[in-house]
Amino acid sequence: MTTDGFTTCLWFDGQAEEAAHHYVSVFKNSGIGRTVRYPEGAPQAAGSVMTVEFTANGHRFLGLNGGPQFKFTEATSFMIFCEDQEEIDHYWTKLTENGGEPGPCGWLKDRFGVSWQVVPDRLDEMISDPDPAKAARVTQAFMAMSKFDIATLEKAYAGE
Repeated sequence: MTTDGFTTCLWFDGQAEEAAHHYVSVFKNSGIGRTVRYPEGAPQAAGSVMTVEFTANGHRFLGLNGGPQFKFTEATSFMIFCEDQEEIDHYWTKLTENGGEPGPCGWLKDRFGVSWQVVPDRLDEMISDPDPAKAARVTQAFMAMSKFDIATLEKAYAGE
């Protein structure tokens, strides 16, 4: 892993390698990099995975098996901007499967506890429209949703 730019470090309790492989299977432009194992005398079992480098959708991550001390919260989430309903459905399905939890307004937690927002590309444009009635209708529509439904948002935007 290069030292320029940014890398997101995700702290896991023994699931870093499993999570890395899962994310690589979900996102395009992804791959697994170097895996480093704990040596003798380390706080985790010798030979177990300490870190795994991976790229998901072109973004660099380092999965760290640091132990049970820290958990993920909704205070940090990754936003996935989607072009169409098929893309929203893909990410929603893949990230909620096997123990993930759907949440309100396009938010979800995956089975590792990481929070994601699966959002239509046009949402920001619609809720920031200079016509306050359009923005209000879209906001009211998405506040009632779990997974976003682009057709419903478009209808609200158009006043239908």
